[in-house]
Amino acid sequence: MSIPKPLVQVNQSFIVITVLLAFVIHPIILLLPFLNGLYTLITKKNPIIMFSKRFLTKPLNQYLQEDRDQQIFNQWIATICIGLSLTFFYLNFTTVGIIFSLMVLAASGIALMGYCIGCTIRYRYMMWRYKRT
Repeated sequence: MSIPKPLVQVNQSFIVITVLLAFVIHPIILLLPFLNGLYTLITKKNPIIMFSKRFLTKPLNQYLQEDRDQQIFNQWIATICIGLSLTFFYLNFTTVGIIFSLMVLAASGIALMGYCIGCTIRYRYMMWRYKRT
């Protein structure tokens, strides 16, 4: 199964925008991508992507596709990091909360430019697992 790339980019943009807003307004805004991530991981359906489908002008299969399993893996990483960021902000470890937020911001921003760090991590993990057997 696959996901049209423009929809993946909308989700990445949502993460970038909400993390930037969290820096400018208040860290509680990180709850938006965190809850979206939790919902996505539990149901395997991303509300941002589901909502954005209606704005695509061509049939879904006519867009460049992204691997669904890879996107779920990336969502795990982003959700864990945002969850840790929220936790550290709550515990008043602001610097550590900022670091985890910046990691998510960097990964999503770089992905929008064409390089997927989550893909590299998953590939290396799969190669390590393969070599062990």
